[in-house]
Amino acid sequence: MKFLIDAQLPVRLSYLLKSMGHDAIHTKELALKNATPDTEINAISIREQRIVITKDSDFWDSFYVNQEPYKLLLVTTGNISNKELESLFIKNLGQVVDLLEQHSLIEMSRDSVIVHQ
Repeated sequence: MKFLIDAQLPVRLSYLLKSMGHDAIHTKELALKNATPDTEINAISIREQRIVITKDSDFWDSFYVNQEPYKLLLVTTGNISNKELESLFIKNLGQVVDLLEQHSLIEMSRDSVIVHQ
């Protein structure tokens, strides 16, 4: 699966996803790095069919209003250490990938994975 990880999440999440066999890029790898506007992130997501992983609720709004980005994984853990975040992804990634094959909007909290669409 192809992912685009937004600025609020650590670059090491990209490395973790790559190590698990996925195609992942972080906004730090883009031309404007973490200053890349949401509109450009959405455009890249659609063009490359990448699932945006973010904590930014603006993408939630954009998805409901404009059906952008291509697909969205909204992380709603609040403040969490990088180690806890990685553990959460390791624990839930199989389920998240399965759900994203059928759905376009998934939310992952500390204790659940929720399908919204």
